[in-house]
Amino acid sequence: MRRAFPLLVGLATAASAAVGADLHERTLANGLRVIVKEDRRAPTVAHLVWYRVGAMDETSGTTGVAHVLEHMMFKGTQTVPAGEFSRRVAAAGGRENAFTGHDYTVYFQQVERSRLGLMMQLEADRMANLVVAPGEFAAEIKVVHEERRLRTEDRPRELVYESLMAVAFKVHPYRRPIIGWMTDLEAMTADDVRDWYARWYAPNNAFLVVVGDVSAESAFQLAQTHYGAIPPRPLPTRKPRTEPPQEGGRRLIVKAPAELPYVLVAYKAPVLRDAAKDREPYALAVLAAVLDGSDSARLKARLVRGRRIANEVGASYEAIARGPGVFLLDGVPARGRPAAELESALRGEVATIASHGVTAEELERAKIQFVARQVYKRDSIFAQALELGMLESAGLSHRDADRILERIRAVTADEVREVARKVLVEDASTAATLDPQPVDPNRPRPRSAAPRH
Repeated sequence: MRRAFPLLVGLATAASAAVGADLHERTLANGLRVIVKEDRRAPTVAHLVWYRVGAMDETSGTTGVAHVLEHMMFKGTQTVPAGEFSRRVAAAGGRENAFTGHDYTVYFQQVERSRLGLMMQLEADRMANLVVAPGEFAAEIKVVHEERRLRTEDRPRELVYESLMAVAFKVHPYRRPIIGWMTDLEAMTADDVRDWYARWYAPNNAFLVVVGDVSAESAFQLAQTHYGAIPPRPLPTRKPRTEPPQEGGRRLIVKAPAELPYVLVAYKAPVLRDAAKDREPYALAVLAAVLDGSDSARLKARLVRGRRIANEVGASYEAIARGPGVFLLDGVPARGRPAAELESALRGEVATIASHGVTAEELERAKIQFVARQVYKRDSIFAQALELGMLESAGLSHRDADRILERIRAVTADEVREVARKVLVEDASTAATLDPQPVDPNRPRPRSAAPRH
């Protein structure tokens, strides 16, 4: 049989050529970093403003404020009325939106290359001149209430995840949902949002990522023109909130209307801090791909098609984060099969790898699939910008993208076995089970999530 490893080499080489050659960086006098990647394949450009602040920077009583401010950033400045930002982007033939995470808040546009200056002008204006009008806030906070109901409270699996994170972490703010607790949202005021904006939205707490059909020098000049005059501000001191070691397994049950049970298991796991020296995060990424990288991966092959004890199974892990990481296993039992049986089977597959390792074929397939997904994403201007920004937001370098792929290629079967044995242990896990309650046939089903703005 022809070995596929040359394909892995070729993919990683192509990725290296795509990322490394056309990256440029400059920092303005006010502290705003500008990262530019030239990509001439299409006459478009992606412009992303990343603020180094997210839900993990919130305090009890104001959870959700980072996300609420994201909404309010579209509600007008001293010179641009509410709704006008999006209208101008649309008139320029572009698309735009924003998203909030635990680690960051991001605003983006993708437009024809000649409109980049206009996008910078609009973003710089709301970086410096946002108006949080009482009437606009009163209307928008109701939108956020409904978003929480739609995306979390009416979705049993999201409730399970939210509840699990609140138990898995005792100290670290990852225990709180990005959208916030409903009680905090109901008590939130316009002053809370203004205070958050004043404390964190400054050029020295942000960076730009520009990718597309633009020269780096012209992008730097535009950034200086539009952002350069915004003064820096002193930033709040970020105090460490280190999660203490977990001393034993944790367990919870969530009751909610649903047709079938659901199982979610989270293991505390390391994340990348040094892309050159760390090893375990790469092995965990490959392990997740071995378990759930394709239809032929272990979990689906053994638990869905083989033993037929599950309708759905999955494994996931994110190596890039400012805070601590988790490795997740989840699944929906087949009708009539107990949730406890599926949880035991999921843990059993991990234990088998910890004891006996993975085959050479599994390892090779998992690495090829991982690298291929990363390389294929680079066909997208926006996905390239997103990758660079995610690395920076976690305290890594945008230039680490190639190194990460190289280190994934170097993961060995022994490393996968060892990380399963060392990290995915019951004493470092939290298991949540959805106990399905009767579904009211007259209750409206959750709608598809609507665009935020």
